[in-house]
Amino acid sequence: MTKPVDKFERVSEIARRRGFFWPSCEIYGGISGFIVFGPLGSILKRKIEDKFRDIFLRRLGLYEIESPVILPERVFKASGHIEHFKEPMVECMNCKRKFRADHLLQEAAGISPMDSERMSLKEIEEAIEENGVRCPECDGELSEPRYFLTMFETTIGPYSDVVGYGRPEAAQGIFVEFRRLYEQARGKLPIGVATIGHALRNEISPRQGPIRLREFTIMDLEFFFDPEEPGCPLLSEVKDEALRLVLAESRLRGSEEPVEVTVKEALEKGYIKMEWQAFFMALAKRFLMELGVPEDKQRFIEKLEWERAHYSVQGFDQEVYLDRWGWTEVSGHNYRTDYDLKCHMEESGVDMKVFKETKEVERTEVSIQPIMARIGPDFKGDAQRVIELLTKVKPEDVEESLKRLGFYNLEGFKILPEHVRIVRRRITERGRRFLPHVIEPSFGSDRLTYVVLEYAYSTKDGRVVMRIPRDLAPVQVAVLPLVSKDGLPEKAREVYSLLIDEGFTAQYDESGSIGRRYARFDEIGTPICITIDYQTLNDDTVTLRDRDTWRQVRTSIKELPQLLRGFFSLKLEFGDLGKPVE
Repeated sequence: MTKPVDKFERVSEIARRRGFFWPSCEIYGGISGFIVFGPLGSILKRKIEDKFRDIFLRRLGLYEIESPVILPERVFKASGHIEHFKEPMVECMNCKRKFRADHLLQEAAGISPMDSERMSLKEIEEAIEENGVRCPECDGELSEPRYFLTMFETTIGPYSDVVGYGRPEAAQGIFVEFRRLYEQARGKLPIGVATIGHALRNEISPRQGPIRLREFTIMDLEFFFDPEEPGCPLLSEVKDEALRLVLAESRLRGSEEPVEVTVKEALEKGYIKMEWQAFFMALAKRFLMELGVPEDKQRFIEKLEWERAHYSVQGFDQEVYLDRWGWTEVSGHNYRTDYDLKCHMEESGVDMKVFKETKEVERTEVSIQPIMARIGPDFKGDAQRVIELLTKVKPEDVEESLKRLGFYNLEGFKILPEHVRIVRRRITERGRRFLPHVIEPSFGSDRLTYVVLEYAYSTKDGRVVMRIPRDLAPVQVAVLPLVSKDGLPEKAREVYSLLIDEGFTAQYDESGSIGRRYARFDEIGTPICITIDYQTLNDDTVTLRDRDTWRQVRTSIKELPQLLRGFFSLKLEFGDLGKPVE
């Protein structure tokens, strides 16, 4: 029985044939996890990234930087990636293919991701044996599982003496530059900084086309704020936005039924801990809707403790429903606290704290001064240990115990009043120093490009129509002479040149019948086809054809630039562009 063709195969076929994307290095047999974005795909991907810039950066007054893809080992040692960026892997003893062990258990043994992703290597090995899991390619026996570091390792410089890694995310390039970025923001919080660029993850067995790649473009936004002032002043703009949340507590009970709440309700009920996190999740929902994904095909699933990244104290994945893979992550939203800045401060020895002026406050600072002349003779060889312990206790506790009992028990050492001096001093504070906390929304533009194409894919009268949102369409306008004679091509080229000069992305095409040309531009998602016919030669009007409805209107050539600008900026609808053609 023939296996039905799903939407992924249909979209991939159109993508290859029309120049959206295809597997890399096909002449050498291809290599999984790498793709090429063709002439149309590269424009579509860039427009998605520009929409991200518009929604998340321009409108909010945030910043963008470009940082290196290769960073030294110390960066990823500090960030925890070298310790945590590992996946369990098994190898086929026969064909030598390698597989991610937890994914294999999900596919071959039906073990849920919730269970497989928290298994130890020993538990994975036992599950493989109990379920009789074998190589999905040749049915060979599998090796013992081991951990595989999914970062690409390299060396920096000609002598291979400095180890570097390809960044698996873009965030660390922002964190290590935070001090200079804070200066650029004139020492004010909150600030947000984004990086849009390539990242590398040495995936064990990527088999999902653009959904899981070894090299991909990531859009990371790190938003820094004062943890003592966590409120979001922009919350009123999104407070009534409805979010579909799959909560961690529901998942632990075996349910993925979402609750639908407004942003305001999600915060009041404690579903989302931070206002800024809720704000960016609402923006992410709107972003996906502008990419063509309906509300009911989106959800936010809360990550369980063992699923969260090592830097996250609360995380949600934004998921959309895809025909082949079901619910699929398209963005991650994490509350990173001060984890990254603290780690880089400790590893580099550079102070990453910021200073914030406050009202002048006077306080009393209490400290302990060891009296060496008495501690040395009384504790002899343990004197140094006693001094170290005294630096770690609260002076107030020592003072209270000395007053009440006449001594303080310091891990078995009896501290008497003659061993220490309690010192008080008045301090005037004019501000405070602290590490900012971070909320991170993060998207992959390659995956979003595929999502746009899958949701755009439709058929009309047996023909494929890619209903790409008109402000994202790689080719905005097609200029088509009705026939290739009688001066129509020359007039059409005048219209084409006019639109190009006005800044539109246009294509000129006179080959084949007008019907076949319409079909071609429907397949690549061009919103409007402009037809130059014999009436054009008489009155300088042209026919505009709508991709989605195939309706036609007629308008004058001189009004085209203004009308099309209104249409592609979403201020005008197709019916506003001219008089209907009967």
